Amino acid sequence: MAAEVIEQAHADLASGQAWRARDALARHLHHTADEDVLILLGGVLYGMGDLPAAGAAWFGTSKRGGEVDDAIKAWREHHEDHFGNMWRSLPRSVRRNPTVPRVEALKRKAIERDELDGKEPFVAPEPVKDGIDAALVVAYLVAILLAVCAAVGLVQILAWMTPGG
Repeated sequence: MAAEVIEQAHADLASGQAWRARDALARHLHHTADEDVLILLGGVLYGMGDLPAAGAAWFGTSKRGGEVDDAIKAWREHHEDHFGNMWRSLPRSVRRNPTVPRVEALKRKAIERDELDGKEPFVAPEPVKDGIDAALVVAYLVAILLAVCAAVGLVQILAWMTPGG
C-alpha cells in the first residue's frame, strides 16, 4: 500500500500536482505510520515552501541534513517552541506510535507543558483493535427488531382491511 502511494505521489509530482501528492501522502499517514511516506511528504512540503509542515513531517523520521534542520527550525519557530502545539502538529500516526526517540521526548515535554497550561494533555488514541464492536451488534439487533415489528404490523393492517379477515 505504501509503495502504491509513493509511486502515485511521484507521478503527481512529475505532472506538477504537488498538492495532490501532499494530500495522498497525508491521507495515508492518517492511519499508517511509514517512515518512507513521511520522508517523501516532508520533501513535498519543503518543495511547496511550507517549511513548518515539512519540519513536522521530518521530525518523526530519522532523516537528517540541512533541509531537515531548516524545516525543523521553521516548525519550532512557527509554534514558538510550545511543546504541546508542536506535538499536536505532528501527523497522527507519528503521535500514535512514536518510534523515534526525539518524538517520545517531545510527547513527554508536551504533556508537561499542557499540565502547566492547565490543559488536558492530548495523547493520540490507541488504534482500534480488530474484533466485534458491541455497539454495532446492538444497532443491528435493534434494526432487525424494528423490521420484524414493521412486517408484523403490515400483515395485521392488511388482515383488518381484507373482508372476512
